[in-house]
Amino acid sequence: MSTMGDGTRAVRAGLPEPEQYEPTLPGPVFAAHFHLSGEPVGPYTYGRETNPTWTHLERAIGELEAPGEQVETTVFASGMAAISAVLLSQARTGDAVVLPDDGYQALPLVREQLEAYGVEVRTAPTGGDAQLALLDGAKLLWIETPSNPGLDVCDIRRLVEAAHAKGVLVAVDNTLATPIGQRPLELGADFSVASDTKGMTGHGDILLGHVSCLDPELGAGVRRWRKVVGAIPGPMEAWLAHRSLATLQLRIDRQCTTALALAEALSKRADVAGLRYPGLPGDPSYPTAVRQMRRFGSVVSFVLADKDTAERFLGGLRLVDDATSFGGVRSTAERRARWGGDAVPEGFVRFSVGAEDPEDLLADVERALDAAAAR
Repeated sequence: MSTMGDGTRAVRAGLPEPEQYEPTLPGPVFAAHFHLSGEPVGPYTYGRETNPTWTHLERAIGELEAPGEQVETTVFASGMAAISAVLLSQARTGDAVVLPDDGYQALPLVREQLEAYGVEVRTAPTGGDAQLALLDGAKLLWIETPSNPGLDVCDIRRLVEAAHAKGVLVAVDNTLATPIGQRPLELGADFSVASDTKGMTGHGDILLGHVSCLDPELGAGVRRWRKVVGAIPGPMEAWLAHRSLATLQLRIDRQCTTALALAEALSKRADVAGLRYPGLPGDPSYPTAVRQMRRFGSVVSFVLADKDTAERFLGGLRLVDDATSFGGVRSTAERRARWGGDAVPEGFVRFSVGAEDPEDLLADVERALDAAAAR
């Protein structure tokens, strides 16, 4: 698998050896317990600990995260369960962790919980590798690149080298890029984490997350945390996720191509400000992004004049759902400030490009922008 292309790997990842008259991808296994006589050893003992459907998915994700390597992957009931598993399994009272101050909206909730446990939390922006200044004496560095929703990019390899020199573990939230676009483990990170609710599964119909590690001991700690808190995925969700991985490269390639076309079109409009897309040559993050990313993601962000203009734009779209998630085959967009918590202007729009025909999607956006500006 290590020498195969992304598309071939995505199609074949995690499949069991062919067996006569059996399906290529076995169906979901629904089991709270398994036949188990004698000593409780073996791959499947109790449904909160292991499940054959999880095993197939975890192997598949591992093959995508670091082809050719032995990867420890654990799947979770959601992206936040995966994030919490890394941070709360590693940090102890008296430790310090470094988080981005412009990351995913739920990170401040995690910060509150860490601080309640007596963990010192330091924060700095993603851009400019600003977290470098906070590493002394830390236990863990948490990176989110590209950041959500601002789409800043930091130099993973640089941060990893600096952190490891100081004995600091590094986790990378790779949700926006997916392993098709960026492989944090290959760049030296200790943990690659993602909300698989987004681009990894791409259909907007399941909640899921994962953590991948190259270090078996770190991986075991994450897996133990899942067992302790019971943040396990349902077998059907895991099976649907594995099925969805087969189209990962096809979906991401289409979405990234269209996202760049959208960013280029928006860059020509006087009524659009604050445009960000890491794959756009004029973007501040572009020089760093091209060094570590193979694809630049499906999300474009920009700012319209004010709240009302943004709402008119969103209301005028016909091929785009007003929804809060991203990475799906159906384009979505939202005025991000409606949630609070993100340091963005009232007219800030996070736009997730789907798999629609590029010409149709761009025409819909241009029409909605024209109508919003005319009011």
